[in-house]
Amino acid sequence: MRIRPAALVGLAIACLGATPAVAHPHIFIDAKATILFNNDGELIGIRHAWTFDEAFSIWQIQGLDTNEDGVTSSEEMQELAEENMAGLAEYGFYTYAGEGSSTLPMASMDDARFTFEDGRSTLTFGVEPQGPYRIKDELEVAINDPEYYVAISFNDVSDITLENAPAGCSVRLEEPEPMSDDLAAQLYSLPPDVTLLPPELAAALRGVQGAVVVNCSAAVSAEAPALEQAPEQMPEAQDDAENAVEAVTEMAESGRGALPFGGPPPEPGFVLPKTGFLGWIAEQQRSFYKALTEALAALQRDNTAFWVLGSLSFFYGVFHAAGPGHGKVVISSYVLANEQQVRRGIALSFAASMLQAVVAIAFVLVAAAALNLTATAMGEAAGQIAIASYALVAVLGLWLIARKVFGWGHAHGHAKVPLSQKAHAHLHEGDHGHDHTHHTHDEHDHGHHHAVSPDQTTGNWREKLAVVLAVGLRPCSGALVVLAFSLSQGLLAAGIISTLLMGLGTGLTIAVLASIAVGLKGFAGGMAGANAAVAVRVVWWAELLGALLVFAFGVLLLLASL
Repeated sequence: MRIRPAALVGLAIACLGATPAVAHPHIFIDAKATILFNNDGELIGIRHAWTFDEAFSIWQIQGLDTNEDGVTSSEEMQELAEENMAGLAEYGFYTYAGEGSSTLPMASMDDARFTFEDGRSTLTFGVEPQGPYRIKDELEVAINDPEYYVAISFNDVSDITLENAPAGCSVRLEEPEPMSDDLAAQLYSLPPDVTLLPPELAAALRGVQGAVVVNCSAAVSAEAPALEQAPEQMPEAQDDAENAVEAVTEMAESGRGALPFGGPPPEPGFVLPKTGFLGWIAEQQRSFYKALTEALAALQRDNTAFWVLGSLSFFYGVFHAAGPGHGKVVISSYVLANEQQVRRGIALSFAASMLQAVVAIAFVLVAAAALNLTATAMGEAAGQIAIASYALVAVLGLWLIARKVFGWGHAHGHAKVPLSQKAHAHLHEGDHGHDHTHHTHDEHDHGHHHAVSPDQTTGNWREKLAVVLAVGLRPCSGALVVLAFSLSQGLLAAGIISTLLMGLGTGLTIAVLASIAVGLKGFAGGMAGANAAVAVRVVWWAELLGALLVFAFGVLLLLASL
């Protein structure tokens, strides 16, 4: 399903004063790579060895020890390896190689294998170009997830091996480089269901998150015949690039495929590069998440680590809410559409965030502890819950629009109130000195209507419950992994407390954004307060805009997740 959300999200950002969603890692990989050459000095493949972080490794092996001998063998993990490769294939195996503007599409060597040792899983697999490729100068290999959901890193250049390389070839690691505004705009404009980058964009993005550079210029200079062969190879690479573009188009039309590694589904949406302030937010999320899982493991050796765990959990929730997530957009848009009082917005923020924590806890207790589901099955179940959450957001937005336009939900035994007078009453709600509240019923019969009370203007408890459910039904992916890890370590109570503290941190950030939304609406009405008619229109349109944002955001997320 192809959708282009950039314009809508930009509008939401402008109206709510919130940062846009930027993906943050939930999976951390320590990588090694072997660059393979044939006897003619041509590149024939790359063999990867990816070791996953301890918490996600535990998530991966959930339910795989079928013979219940306490050891998860490679044979028991083979089906998982094959599922992972099917998912990775739709993302180009997170391996983008080429020289200059040319690209080398990669295919699987069909040799994937998992091992689980010392509490961590390692996936080894090979990828190869469609034919041997002679490096003409420098081959740049970017091994990363452009969406930042998976963080792949090399400790140093010793993690890169050149096997059977021509004499004179060398390898180095390039540090990440800033992304240009134009490149960021191209990445930002891609529909969320496109999993494989177009070749031109993949080439331009090489190096943004760092790259492996294989330099064979010295070897080429020493072998003149290689230079003569180079021009013949370029058309083939270009043909491959064109085929890759067609594959991207077909994939976009058929929908998003399996998520690599069987992790909890990330929230579909609006990926921005991790640069500047957004980059700092993403880095804080990553740091707190890694420290949080390390603190959980440390609890087995030191009970005082509980206080460290609690602090890390709270701050992870704070930074998590500042990144991706529909919670802050839905809550902020709702209070913009429907609330006049900051305290109600704060209450909704914390209620939704705590429900999200409770749902994550209940999910792991049922799926992992009671049913012993595999990681893949849990990921699929979490995805279905997320779809229900997005559908509820869309329905809620549609109701808010209808209520605003048609005046539903405000009837309380009097004649129908025109929209303009309702907005006027909203503007003055809580002003007990306003003489509208003292009109008699005779005056009502002549068309003048009393001010609608706060309880009547802000929706009933059913509507507020719908808001809380719409946001809280979708469990945080990071919380699911942490809970599964704590369960495996016999630290379930600590995992539950950690998750609840995450919810408090998330609620704090969302409450701040919701308060800003209420304040902006009050400020807009106050600025136009000297002219009552203008003030009425400003408030009415601000509330309608909030309702539209709730509906549009729910529809976009729903379409992107199907």
